[in-house]
Amino acid sequence: MSTTDRTATTPPVAPERQPATLDMRPGRWVDNWDSENLHFWESIGRRTAKTNLKWSIFAEFLGFVVWQLWSVTAVFLPQAGFDLSTSQVFWLISIPALVGATLRIPYTFMIARFGGRNWTIASALLLLIPAVGLALAVSNPATPFAVLLFLAGTAGFGGGNFASSMANITYFYPDREKGWALGLNAAGGNLGAAVVQLIVPIAVTVFAATALNLPMAGWIWVPFILLAAFGARKYMHNLSHAKGDITGAVAALKEKHLWVISFLYIGTFGSFIGFSAVFPKLIADTFPEFSTFSIVSASLSLSFLGPLVGSLSRPYGGKLADRIGGARITIVSFAVMALITVGVVLTLPLGNFWVFLGLFLLLFTASGIANGSTYKMIPTVFSLQSVDRNDGVSAERKASAALGLISAIGAYGGFMIPQALGFSASTTGAYNAAFIGFVIAYVVMMAVTWFFYLRPGTVFARQGV
Repeated sequence: MSTTDRTATTPPVAPERQPATLDMRPGRWVDNWDSENLHFWESIGRRTAKTNLKWSIFAEFLGFVVWQLWSVTAVFLPQAGFDLSTSQVFWLISIPALVGATLRIPYTFMIARFGGRNWTIASALLLLIPAVGLALAVSNPATPFAVLLFLAGTAGFGGGNFASSMANITYFYPDREKGWALGLNAAGGNLGAAVVQLIVPIAVTVFAATALNLPMAGWIWVPFILLAAFGARKYMHNLSHAKGDITGAVAALKEKHLWVISFLYIGTFGSFIGFSAVFPKLIADTFPEFSTFSIVSASLSLSFLGPLVGSLSRPYGGKLADRIGGARITIVSFAVMALITVGVVLTLPLGNFWVFLGLFLLLFTASGIANGSTYKMIPTVFSLQSVDRNDGVSAERKASAALGLISAIGAYGGFMIPQALGFSASTTGAYNAAFIGFVIAYVVMMAVTWFFYLRPGTVFARQGV
């Protein structure tokens, strides 16, 4: 056989496939992002997405820290010489939640307008305003309440970060890995509520001798905020294909199930963030001798345990929802939350701190599980809706927009719970009336969950939403 014949019959050897690269313009704008392309994802996509996720978690974590900063600092204000009424303290605790919930709506669309990297830098730097503002304001007991309230409102910048952070990360990951990535992002952020309640009491009392060093409650976070902005600028990316879906959001707002699930989310996430904010105050008022524990020259508050267990239990709510159904887990969670709250009312007269703490840790755990299960219901509910509005907007687009809108509306619960407790304390001298109101609310939310999603004969019940 000739050389020519051998060449003709030998199959050509395919050249080794080259690793994918990022098509990146100045400003770290990426034009060729395609996470669903397996070759792109394994070559460079996964590594790049993880880098963006890490810095996103760090920035969002600091957002939650700043969002909850006044929840623990406000408890120390009377001790530092501030003349504030109970109602005023509760306003300082609750106003960040009101502002943060409102900001979540525009923050959802900032990624498409400015880019994920750019907005992470900007939103991180905005946290300097409430952190530095708090440090300056609490250094002088003569600071007017109006100034304190305004600065507490700016802490809402941290609450808005959740919406933009989640919107940004969803563009980086393929559908098969979005759930895990978004779960990590959410849990990492939520942990900020626990860490701030652990660190601030230590920071303001360590080496403070006879006086509190309250400004440290703000100053201590400044280096970390600057680090988050620097890291986002140096390592994160803007994805050019990330587009805001205002049409999808408008269409989602017309769907009744957005409002139904938002109502439920006020009870789940609203309970988590609301009780996180008010827990240090509840302990200080009800069991002042257990408000802090001295360790060497620092003080430690056990209030951080509440948001800690609530944050850690959230992913398990999602996992249980995958196996059993989100509506089933949500309704059981509301039942447990109602029973635990009844237990709080019945046991408060006993004056036993450890029973009080144990019940609240169970309440935080149940609310965390309910957060995960309720949030997991959203895509399924929108995909199964039988009502067709013929608006040209797919159920997937509505569900995507609903995730951000529901997170915003649910966060208003973080304002309602402290306000209800503050009103109860101011008018009756006790918290029982507010707790009884929470029990009624949880029972109503149980009924709503059953009626819309578990009632026999509905498409949602048949599909095990």
